[in-house]
Amino acid sequence: MKNINMYYHKKVLVLGLARSGVSAASMLHKLGAFVTVNDKLPFSENPEAQGLLEQGIKVICGSHPTELLDEGFELVVKNPGIPYNNPMIAKAERLKLPIITEVELAYQISEAPIIGITGTNGKTTTTTIIHNMLNEMKKNTSLLAGNIGFPASEVAEKATSEQYITMELSSFQLMGVKTFRPQISVITNIYEAHLDYHKTREEYVAAKWQIQKNQTADDFLVINWDQEELIHLAEKTAAKVIPFSTTQRLMKGAYVQNGKLMFNDEEIGSVEDILLPGEHNLENILASIAVSKTLGVSNEAIMHVLETFKGVEHRTQFVGELLGRKFYNDSKATNILATQSALKGFKQPVVLLAGGLDRGNEFDELKPFFRNVKAVVVFGETAEKIARVAKEVEVEVHYVQDVERAVPVAFKVSKPGDIILLSPACASWDQYRTFEVRGNAYMNAIQELTDEVEQ
Repeated sequence: MKNINMYYHKKVLVLGLARSGVSAASMLHKLGAFVTVNDKLPFSENPEAQGLLEQGIKVICGSHPTELLDEGFELVVKNPGIPYNNPMIAKAERLKLPIITEVELAYQISEAPIIGITGTNGKTTTTTIIHNMLNEMKKNTSLLAGNIGFPASEVAEKATSEQYITMELSSFQLMGVKTFRPQISVITNIYEAHLDYHKTREEYVAAKWQIQKNQTADDFLVINWDQEELIHLAEKTAAKVIPFSTTQRLMKGAYVQNGKLMFNDEEIGSVEDILLPGEHNLENILASIAVSKTLGVSNEAIMHVLETFKGVEHRTQFVGELLGRKFYNDSKATNILATQSALKGFKQPVVLLAGGLDRGNEFDELKPFFRNVKAVVVFGETAEKIARVAKEVEVEVHYVQDVERAVPVAFKVSKPGDIILLSPACASWDQYRTFEVRGNAYMNAIQELTDEVEQ
């Protein structure tokens, strides 16, 4: 960790806890700042705040009182999930206080160069594949951090100059960067998303584009060359651009040619040897190859990862096979676009498990992607809406109460060679606390079915 003194005896407000807020508050305290933490959860129900108080950090819980900002703070470190129209943030901006997120702090203390990955879809998968490829080359070369679940400043504290921090970055985190500069940045793709937070597509794209804000000609930007919007944006970066494409041969960068994975006209391996299914995952793989080859990872190490990587949990994750049926867990598909991507990835007949929280939208956009879907098992608040769409394209429909009950029904209507896919196209909150809980329920039900069949 770099021994920086920019926060020594500075008065800093950490707004919102969760893991990143706890990590930021602890780090600032170690750096000699006078830290105040403000979190809306009451102190009695807030073990994170209680732990910070034991470290000697001032804690204010239960609400976000705007008058707190009258106490002469010099910096606000905000939880990424707190929007900029929050009264506390709005007042901080009126007071012209610098507002950063925890990844900015991580960059400032890190001895390790950072590989930053963002995009609408594929961030976690791409981050994980890059991490695995670097560590296949040499153990402990890469440390995971950021939106993938490991607080960036906590990881940066331990990282050495001989390592890389492979960091997943959300648009929420990137809005708060000032000096943050990854050695390699990756934009997997950009679609319309999070407009409840960003208000406009333009603001959302601008937030993603922040990833390369401070890069120079010594740095690299890996970017999706199948999106015209990103091609135009790439003209505005100072970084060296490394494109990737699933649809066209490139003069440089990562692409597919005659079923082969290519980088700068060098054959890396065969597409058919990749274990992870789906064209959307091919995008993630090409981005990962671009990063890994830039950092000197061997073709053998790259292909070993691709031949063995089953996917990130709950993201088109291969769960297992039972009597010729293959089960995939894509519980992270909380919107229609994600389910479209999952369905595109399979050429075999699919039994789709779908449904969940009703946000008021219809599901007609799924119709063109039901070509290989032989049956849909629906559940949750949107069951009838998804059933309507399936019936209109003459796909068989089965109604169940929840994911657990969907598994045996899906197995019963399937045949050997079929794919059984949980890809709900909806958030989980009508029945399950998180998409992870929903995905775990699916995998547990598969295990129960397996035990029953094998008895």
